[in-house]
Amino acid sequence: QVQLVESGGGLVQAGGSLRLSCAASGRIFVNYRMGWFRQAPGKEREFVAAITWSGATSYYGDSVKGRFTISRDNAKNTVYLQMNSLKPEDTAVYSCAADLRLSGSVWYPTSYDYWGQGTQVTVSS
Repeated sequence: QVQLVESGGGLVQAGGSLRLSCAASGRIFVNYRMGWFRQAPGKEREFVAAITWSGATSYYGDSVKGRFTISRDNAKNTVYLQMNSLKPEDTAVYSCAADLRLSGSVWYPTSYDYWGQGTQVTVSS
């Protein structure tokens, strides 16, 4: 089992920044991808960003490209999501996820094996 715990969410004004963290513990596998998804009330879960084990390759959803940056520190088993220029439409519960199988597309939630409980991000206008 792998446990994922997110932190860093909160309330911020439009144009501000937040950094989310996701710490992994338990049975940690080498060479797994990490992703961030978000879900706003009444909306489907949306892909935000993903990163490979080495950190050499990252992926971003169109709505956050150029504003968000995903990174990871494998020594700490932690992945980060730096969110800049936040907009009210970024308001959602943000969840991190671990993909151990590496067999599916990073864009789809079904590709991921473990999920955190989520952290609320609220951006006021």
